[in-house]
Amino acid sequence: MNLRQLDISRRTIAVAAALIGTVSLVIGAHAALNMRALDAAKAVSTDQVTGSIGQTSRLALVIGNGHYPDASAPLTQSINDARALSSSLRKSGFDVDMVEDATKDDMVRAVNRLKSRIKRDTVVMLFFGGFGVQAGRESYMLPVDAVIWKESDVRRQGVSIEGVLDMMKQQGAKAKLVVVDASRRNPYERRFRSYSHGLAPISAPDNALILSSASPGKVVDDGKGEHSVLVGEFLNNLNAQGSAESVFNKTRVAISRASEGDQVPTVSSSLLEDVQFNEAGG
Repeated sequence: MNLRQLDISRRTIAVAAALIGTVSLVIGAHAALNMRALDAAKAVSTDQVTGSIGQTSRLALVIGNGHYPDASAPLTQSINDARALSSSLRKSGFDVDMVEDATKDDMVRAVNRLKSRIKRDTVVMLFFGGFGVQAGRESYMLPVDAVIWKESDVRRQGVSIEGVLDMMKQQGAKAKLVVVDASRRNPYERRFRSYSHGLAPISAPDNALILSSASPGKVVDDGKGEHSVLVGEFLNNLNAQGSAESVFNKTRVAISRASEGDQVPTVSSSLLEDVQFNEAGG
């Protein structure tokens, strides 16, 4: 090898070494950036988890069914009630899933969504406004696409309130709140009963609070206002805040007095602890 060839070889080696060094630096910098990105992601995740520790989650499923094809006129109050209640509950810190004019599939999907989100520290609320029918010892919420000609159809077409409560219990909800505004004369019962039976007593499982618009077996007529009597009074007390049991009981007393005993809502409680509606007190 002559001197010229030796000189070229040395330059080639030097260039190659410089290239290798540059690539190593780029790889090292890229790895460092990746590590910083991972660390940042971990920090964000940790902050989110830490922020949720000690905070009670609040979930609400609000169903307002108003347009039943079998009814002579729509239940406009049910839709208004669902919208107004959803707004108030959101202000009270609830994450609300609102469904209007729900079919059976809509209601089942909504209940399943609720089920998937309930945790051990969750306060869960269910509201239903629409037509309800009792079958056996259970009360059923009726979807707008219900096809009912006999009592057995109620069990197939409706969604059991007791079934939803049992789901909440099985999922370990901290507290279960239910408001049912469905004690109405409906176009279905007259097909297999001589008169509307209202709703069956809804038994409260552990740590539950239930408000129904009328006494078991009774029905009430809708007023002419924007909201039903039950929801209108419930919203007044809810906006004033306070414990859930206080809101439910004040609503019951106010309606009973205003109607001079013609409409007496039912409150069933098995609460084991104080549940506040406003988030700060929860």
